[in-house]
Amino acid sequence: EKLEKSYKSGLTKPNMEGVVSMIRIPYGRTAMEARVPENNLLGVYSSRLPESSGNEAELVREALDHPIDSPPLEELAKGKKSAVVITSDHTRPVPSRVIMPQILERLRRNSPDIDITILVATGFHRGTTRAELVEKLGEEIVAAERIVVHDSGDAASLVNLGKLPSGGDLILNKLAVETELLVAEGFIEPHFFAGFSGGRKSVLPGIAARETVLANHCSEFIQSPYARTGNLDGNPIHRDMLFAAERVNLAFIVNVVIDHDKRIVRAFAGDREKAHRAGCEFLEQQCRIEVPEADIVITGNGGYPLDQNIYQAVKGMTAGEAACRPGGTIIMVASCSDGHGGESFFRTMADAASPAAVWEETLKVPRNRTKPDQWEYQILARILRRNRVILVTHDCVPEMVRAMHMECVPLLDSALRRAFERHGAQAKVAVIPDGVSVIVRKKS
Repeated sequence: EKLEKSYKSGLTKPNMEGVVSMIRIPYGRTAMEARVPENNLLGVYSSRLPESSGNEAELVREALDHPIDSPPLEELAKGKKSAVVITSDHTRPVPSRVIMPQILERLRRNSPDIDITILVATGFHRGTTRAELVEKLGEEIVAAERIVVHDSGDAASLVNLGKLPSGGDLILNKLAVETELLVAEGFIEPHFFAGFSGGRKSVLPGIAARETVLANHCSEFIQSPYARTGNLDGNPIHRDMLFAAERVNLAFIVNVVIDHDKRIVRAFAGDREKAHRAGCEFLEQQCRIEVPEADIVITGNGGYPLDQNIYQAVKGMTAGEAACRPGGTIIMVASCSDGHGGESFFRTMADAASPAAVWEETLKVPRNRTKPDQWEYQILARILRRNRVILVTHDCVPEMVRAMHMECVPLLDSALRRAFERHGAQAKVAVIPDGVSVIVRKKS
């Protein structure tokens, strides 16, 4: 409140002479703005995703008509008695109302009596409610189809398929293992340690047991320089995921790329690896940005719903990490109205003497002893070892943010002023309005 009052009175406003640019960062359901002197501004960096043509169903239909390195889905279903369709849960904005009806129609086109189960891939999340299923799939599908919500802790519904390349146990949902035809829908976006979402990720972590997810998200793999946004090659986390999809014989995928309004701009269908790769290559062309190394990076999580807590905000911070010089400042704009987002995540950070202590202790944890949320606090500690982070929010308790070794201010202008005071009047600023939608590479 004191900072807001001083801002309104003009005391905290930067003394900016010359030409300035107004920047805008999504915040909750609104946005925050600030002025940056053009002499300091390196640029504003965003993805180049095209807008949806509006005919989303037609894009999916075309992908199903021309699958990549696979027979059409209706041919794969011919003669099969059972099929399982993996769908993402309530935490993912997959446009299932557009995709799922077409998958179901294709499965039944040549096999009208095929027994279909829709398996909701909750991964490590809570179970999806009926209301959320209706929101996602529509009342007609929820009423007519058999839908099972995966439970990573229900041993009776799981089966062990051996070992992952990482050495962890590969334990998956029994329905997916026993069906004659396994299909998955999903969407592809940059992911801060798996490289990209979609494809094989429907299986691991989607329908995996708790211990399988924990083994895959171990500290050794999170530490790998290959486990980064937009990278699949050499990524040990991706390797485990792809192995799991192959082992359970994920036969066909339908993945889409969506715009900022969550509308389909491109669809990819077919082979679990090649169709997914095609989607990732398309997305990389649109989302890869080259950013000069900056003293100050301003970024965000794209607003609601992804900026609801600090846990999710770490994803956007990794975009700042990729562009910020060692010792520089990342200004993270995120509402965090739901607080920290995970008790173990918060307690580990808050109880530690420093981020370096968290980092060092986490690296000692063996693959088979991974703890829930460990990957999230490991990545936050990695960022904070290298950069200062100012979290800009007026919806979250400042003491909570500070306990997690970050600074907290309610206004973007005030955060920018603080960063300039730290790095000097000539400090260079890069702006990445939506850190979770881009793949950041430093400009050489």
